Amino acid sequence: MASFFSSALRSLARLLVLPLALLLGLAGPVQAAQWTAEQLTVSGNPDGAQVSFSEQEIKAGRKIFNSSCGECHAGGITKTNQNVGLDPETLALATPARDNVDALVDYMKDPTSYDGEYSIADVHPSIRSSDVFVKMRDLSDEDLRLMAGFILVAPKVQGLQWGGGKIYF
Repeated sequence: MASFFSSALRSLARLLVLPLALLLGLAGPVQAAQWTAEQLTVSGNPDGAQVSFSEQEIKAGRKIFNSSCGECHAGGITKTNQNVGLDPETLALATPARDNVDALVDYMKDPTSYDGEYSIADVHPSIRSSDVFVKMRDLSDEDLRLMAGFILVAPKVQGLQWGGGKIYF
């Protein structure tokens, strides 16, 4: 009986040694994918001036975005209106175009309808309506800039998945 248990124990040890060795010794350190300077550079204003963000700024922007806007805009979609997402094409076709950092910051401060005809601050979270939308109260201009950077960099990193809707979730 003792030999049966020692034999079973040796078999179990052999089964565990290879995966453990691969996991610990042979795999080496895991390297995160580095974003390119091109991915981190976006339009800064309507005139086309470019602005570059660091990876740390984009990660900070993603964190702020997810906690402030992610409930309705997870993955760059708009849950309340699937016709209007945060993908580059949709942002570019808005009036005024919202495909640059300054325009997105302006929108987050005082949002307008997609055609730019009227304010939607009473129904869309913004700095202007922070008395109603409490998540917006503590956001600084820098926080808004970081969120805008994340929104514009995300499609360069995620591709069609950003703003692609439920087919990617």
